[in-house]
Amino acid sequence: MSLSEVLDEKGYRLSEKSGSFVISRKPQSASGQSQGQRLLTGTVKDPQGQPLMGASVQIKGAGVSTSTDDNGNFVINAKVGDVLLVRFVGFEDMEHTVFNTGSQNLVLVKTDETLSEVVVVGYGTQRKASVIGAISTVKPEVLQSNQTRSITNSLAGQVAGVIAVQRSGEPGYDNSDFWIRGMNSFGANTTPLVLVDGIERSLNNISPEEIESFSVLKDATATAVYGVRGANGVILVQTKRGKQGKPRVTVKTDYGLSQPTKLPEFVGAAKYMETINTAYSYSGLAPLFLDEQIHRTRIGYDPDLYADVDWMDAVTTPFSGNGRLSMDVNGGSERLRYSLVAAYFNESGMIAVDDRQNYDSRLGLKKYNLRSNVDLDLTSSTKLAVGIGGYITERQAPGVGISTIFSHAMDTPPYVHPIIYSNGEIPRIEARYNPWSDATQTGYQLRYDSNLETQLNVVQDFGLLMPVLDGLKGSVLASFDAFNRHDQRRTKTPRNFIAIGRNDIGELITSEVGKDGQEFLGYSRTSGGNRTIYFESRLNYNKTLNNVHHLDGLFLFNLRDYVDQSVSEAIGALPYRNTGIAGRTAYSYADRYFAEFNFGYNGSENFKRGYRFGFFPSFAVGWMPSSERFFEPLLGTVSKLKFRGSWGLVGNDRIQGDGTADTRRFAYLSTIESVSGYSFGYTNNFGYGGWREGEFGIENMTWETAEKLDVGMELGLWNNALHVQVDWFNEKRRDIFMRRKTIPETAGYNLLPFANYGRVDNRGFEVELLVNHSFSPDWFISARGNFTYAKNTVIEYDESENLKQSFRARTGRPLNQHFGLVAERLYSYSDFDDESKNLLREDVPEPSYGPVRAGDIKYKDLNNDGIINSDDETAIGKPYVPQKIFGFGINTRYKQFDLGFLFQGATDFTNMMQGATLVPGSGGGGTGNIYANVDDRWTPENPSSNVIWPRLSSSQSSNNMRYSTWWLVDASYLRLKNMEVGYTLPQTARDKLLMKNARVFLRGSNLLTFSYFKMWDPEIGSQNGLKYPLQRIVSGGIEITF
Repeated sequence: MSLSEVLDEKGYRLSEKSGSFVISRKPQSASGQSQGQRLLTGTVKDPQGQPLMGASVQIKGAGVSTSTDDNGNFVINAKVGDVLLVRFVGFEDMEHTVFNTGSQNLVLVKTDETLSEVVVVGYGTQRKASVIGAISTVKPEVLQSNQTRSITNSLAGQVAGVIAVQRSGEPGYDNSDFWIRGMNSFGANTTPLVLVDGIERSLNNISPEEIESFSVLKDATATAVYGVRGANGVILVQTKRGKQGKPRVTVKTDYGLSQPTKLPEFVGAAKYMETINTAYSYSGLAPLFLDEQIHRTRIGYDPDLYADVDWMDAVTTPFSGNGRLSMDVNGGSERLRYSLVAAYFNESGMIAVDDRQNYDSRLGLKKYNLRSNVDLDLTSSTKLAVGIGGYITERQAPGVGISTIFSHAMDTPPYVHPIIYSNGEIPRIEARYNPWSDATQTGYQLRYDSNLETQLNVVQDFGLLMPVLDGLKGSVLASFDAFNRHDQRRTKTPRNFIAIGRNDIGELITSEVGKDGQEFLGYSRTSGGNRTIYFESRLNYNKTLNNVHHLDGLFLFNLRDYVDQSVSEAIGALPYRNTGIAGRTAYSYADRYFAEFNFGYNGSENFKRGYRFGFFPSFAVGWMPSSERFFEPLLGTVSKLKFRGSWGLVGNDRIQGDGTADTRRFAYLSTIESVSGYSFGYTNNFGYGGWREGEFGIENMTWETAEKLDVGMELGLWNNALHVQVDWFNEKRRDIFMRRKTIPETAGYNLLPFANYGRVDNRGFEVELLVNHSFSPDWFISARGNFTYAKNTVIEYDESENLKQSFRARTGRPLNQHFGLVAERLYSYSDFDDESKNLLREDVPEPSYGPVRAGDIKYKDLNNDGIINSDDETAIGKPYVPQKIFGFGINTRYKQFDLGFLFQGATDFTNMMQGATLVPGSGGGGTGNIYANVDDRWTPENPSSNVIWPRLSSSQSSNNMRYSTWWLVDASYLRLKNMEVGYTLPQTARDKLLMKNARVFLRGSNLLTFSYFKMWDPEIGSQNGLKYPLQRIVSGGIEITF
C-alpha cells in the first residue's frame, strides 16, 4: 500500500507544493454516508486556472455541503448521478452532474457584474440590475486611500453627487463638511443621514478598515423609506462580516510625515517697519520707526532688543508624523462565521512645543477602533447576528485653543519681541500676545471620548419552514449605543517680561508684565455623553416566478430613542424620539421593465400631537432596452442601456430656524419670560417686574418637505469595459422653518414668530464614468471620473416686495451667497477737487464710510443716489460652497506593480477676504502682521487699480474694509488628492514566507494644489488664512495576509 493510500485512510492527504511534500488534513464533509456514496474529490478554479478558495459545494436537494480549501480542493460525500451546486461570489452558479467517481475538475464562469452585483439599499439589498434609484457605491479600498482620520475626507471627487469640502486639518477637527447634491435649505440641518449597520451613527469615527460596503442614496425612491429623516440623502455603511473558511488574518501598517499644503506668508521685521512708515507718510504723519532701529533689526544687531520673528513659523513645526496599524481576522465554519477588526491611529500636530517643560503640550490624537461581528446559524432557517464595536480617542492640545494661537500669530508684528529672551524669560508686551508662549507655556488640555456600539439581529427564513412562504424573511434588530466624553484642563498663565535695555556689563534688563503669571498648573474637568436605543422589526419578500417575474417587498417598524446627557437645561435633556413604518414594493419583468413604490410613515416628538406623523411616498420606473430582443444586434457594442426615473416626497425634522435666533425645540409651545417691568414717574423712577409672552407657539408647525425628481441613464459599452451613468435631478424644498420678517409691528408680537414659510429649489446633474481594460493577464488599467453640478435658488425668504425688487434681495439668489459692494476701481487723483482735503468732485458719489483718498477703493453707486452706503450692496460673486465638484483618476497594475492616483477639484465658488488685520498696516500703531505680497499695492508712483492691496493707511480704513468684490477671490482649485505606488510579492516568495498576500506601498495625499488664489489653501474657506491648514502627507507601509 502506498503512502498516499495510507494517509487517505487516516483522513490526510499528500500533496506537492513549491517543490515540497505537504501532509494536510482533508476538508471535512457532512457526516453520514448513504448507500452508494463515497468520498468524491475535486477542484474549483476560475477561467485562468487560479484556484478559488472558499467556494461552496453542495449536493442539490440533499443538504450536504462543503467548501474548497486554499488550493481550491474539496471533498464531499456523493454518488454517481448526484448534482453538485457550486457557488462563489463574482461567478455564476454551476450545476455539475457526477458521471463518475474520479476527480471533478470544475471551472466557474465570471458573472456579468451588472446583473449579479448586489447593492445595499434602504433596509435591504437589491440586485444592481433591478435598482432604479439613484445610488452610488464606493469600494472600501477607496476609502482607505486617504491618510487622514475621517472617512469624510475621502468622499470629495470619489462619488458623483457628493459635494465635500475640508475646512481644517487640525487633528480631531479635520472632518469634511459634505452634502448630497448640494445644499437645499437655509433653516435646517442639511447633512445626510448616516446609518452604520442600519443604525444612525457618526461617519467620522469609524475606521476605513471596518467597512465592507458603502452606498450613497440620493433620490426619493432610495430615501423615501426614511421619511422625515431622508430629505438630505442617506449614506449606508455595512461593516465587515465573517466568511466561511479558514481564519484569514490581514495586518496593515504605515507611517508618514505631514506638512501644510499652504501657510500664509508675512514680511520680516525690517520690511514691516518700512511698510508702516510708508503708510504713515501717506497720512502725513511722521515715521513710526527710526532708520537706526530698522537697520539694527535687519542686521540682527541684538535679537533681544531688535527682534525679527516669523510668528507663523515660530508656532509651527516643519513636519509632523502620523501612523496607523490595523488587523483584520475573518473566517468561520458553515454555521458560525466571525470578523474582528482592530485599528490604531496616531497623528501629531504641527504646533511647536518647549522641551524644557515638565508637561507635554503637544497637539495630537490617538484613536483605537475595535469591531467584532459574529453570525451564527441557529438552525437552517434561523440566523443570529451579534455586533459589538466602538472606539476610544485621546486628544491632547495646548492650554490655549489652536484658533487663538493662529489668530495671535497673525496679529503680532515680527519686531515686538523675540520668541524667548536669551536669559530664558518669556517676553510679552502689555495688552498683546506671545504666540509661541500661547502654544508652549499655557499648560495642556485632554479630551477622552469613548463609544460603545452593540446590536443584535435575528433573521428567520419562513420559506424553509413552510414552502408556501418561500421568499419571505422576518428580522428583529435591537441596538444600544453609549458615548462618553471627559475633558481635563491643566492650564496656567505664564509669567511674562519686557526688555528695557542692557546694563553696563551687557546684561538684559527686563520688567515683569501684568504680575499675574503663575508657575503651577490649574485643574478643571467636565464630562458628558449620550445614549441611543434603536429597535426595528421587518418583513422582506424576495421571489422570482418563472424566471422572469421578480418581486421584492418590505414592511418595517422602527423606534429610536436618543438622550443627550451633556446638557444642563431641562428641554435639551428630554429624549429625542422617532418612530414609524416603512414599506417597499418592487417588480421587474425579465430584467427589462421595472417599477417600484416606497413609502415612509414617520413621526417626531418635535411637533404637536396631530402634526407629528407624515406620509412620504415615492414612485420609480425603469426600462432596460439592452434586454430586449430587438437590441441583440447591438450588444457587441452597447452591452447595457437602462433608463430610469423617480418622483417622491421626503422629510426633514431636524429644523433649526434660519440662523437669526437660537434653535427652538417644541416650537409649537409658547414661552413666558420675565421682564424688568414698567417705570413709573419722570424722576426717581420706580420699576415693577412682570411676565410676558416670549416666543409665540406655532401649533401647526411641521417638518420640511422635499419633492425630489430624478431621471437617469446607465450605459455600458464593449461588454461594459466603458460604463457611463448620468442623472438629472430637481428638488423643491418647502416648509422651511424660519422666523418671519414681514409681519407688521401692529400684530403685537414681542418677537416675530417662526413658521414653515421658506422655499428653496435645487437642480443639477451628475455624470459618472468608469473604464476597465485588460491588455494582458499581467496588465490591467481602470480609469474613472465624475462630475457634479448642483445649483440652488431661494424661492421664498419672507422679504417685502420692495426688498425683493432691490439689489439686496436674497430671494432669487443661491444659498450662501455673498453680499457686498461692487468695487469699480481705486480712487485716482482726478476724482478729487482737492485730494489733500479729501474733497471729491461733485459728480463722484460720496462714500458714507469716512473720508477717502487716492488709492482707496471706489464703489459703484447702484441706486444712483449720489451716496455709497448699504443700499448699494448687492449679490456678488459665487456662493462659498462649491456648485461644481469633480474627480478623475487611474488605477493600473502591471505584474507585481500597481499605481493609482486621483485628482479632485471644485469650482464655481468664491471666498471673501476680510478681517481687521487683513489690510497692511490697518491695525494702526504698527500692530498686526503684513502679508508677503504687500508690494503688489497702490502707490503714488504706481497708481494702478490692477493690484491686490489698496492704499496703505496708518489706521484701519472703514471704506476699504467693506465686503466688496475687491476682496472676493475665485477659490477654484485642482488637487492631486491621492497617489499610491505598490509592489506585491510574487506567489513563490509568499509561499516560502507562508503568506497569502504581501504588499508594500508608498502613498501621498494632497500632494499638489493648483489654484488662482495663492495666499493660503483655498479649500479651507478662511477670510484671512487663520486656520489650521490642510496637510500634505507622504507615508509608506506594508500589508500582509496570512
